[in-house]
Amino acid sequence: MTKTITLLLTTVLFNTGFAYADDWRRVDPNNMVVMTLPQGEVIIELAPQFAAKHVAQFIKLTQKEHYHGSKFYRVIDGFVAQAGPEKGSLKDRSASTLQLEGSWPTDKNWSFTPVQKNDLYAEVTGFKQGFALAHNPSEQQAWLAHCPGTLAMARKTSPNSATSHFYITIGQAPRQLDRIMTIFGRVILGMNHVQAITRTSVIDGQAPVSQESYTSIITMKLMSDLPKAEQKIIEVQNTESPSFSNSLQKRRARASSFYFKKPPPVLDVCQIKVKSRLVN
Repeated sequence: MTKTITLLLTTVLFNTGFAYADDWRRVDPNNMVVMTLPQGEVIIELAPQFAAKHVAQFIKLTQKEHYHGSKFYRVIDGFVAQAGPEKGSLKDRSASTLQLEGSWPTDKNWSFTPVQKNDLYAEVTGFKQGFALAHNPSEQQAWLAHCPGTLAMARKTSPNSATSHFYITIGQAPRQLDRIMTIFGRVILGMNHVQAITRTSVIDGQAPVSQESYTSIITMKLMSDLPKAEQKIIEVQNTESPSFSNSLQKRRARASSFYFKKPPPVLDVCQIKVKSRLVN
């Protein structure tokens, strides 16, 4: 009877996207997107629990092949790689405008795995369900952090002007964008292919980069829409597990003899990589 209940509970949790198994969490294929670039596949985990409307629109557009053939037209070394359909095209005009989902309210019962207090941009940082976040208990507000590999929606000057153009953080964490942009996913496999995207910006004195050399998106598909034989099962570290919390404490302490001069016990949330692994 106990085994039956455990199996049932595990099944229910998996179907909601949060199947925790010891130190690893299996990612729901309905929340994974496979972006195929000339250099290889990039797999993204979406975050409907934090940005439901952005994720819903991104999935809808992906299933309509909205991003097939789109180019990464704004790629700045150490910053972001931004892509989307050609501006003014039928695809570009067809996407609905989205309301900003930059943060969400919290209360005293809201929980997450803490990393560091008195962060430069927030009262405390941490992780929830694999995503790096910041939290201001005094405001009862939390938000996802612009760490390397995060997926966010681009927009115009107005906060509520995003449609379908997106960017991936490829350099140092641009935390100044936290809360004013909507993060709705993160790269969990293939970040090396993202880093290989052609840069479109140059330093003064260099020749401009031709649009013909811009990196194109060959296809963008939802993992669950692929034939079963092509689907990948991916697990990521369970950031709610005791082992993950213990690893943060050890990393903060820097107890290794390598550190003959001990740094202060500071831990930047964006320096912590949540590991992924292929199951098949």
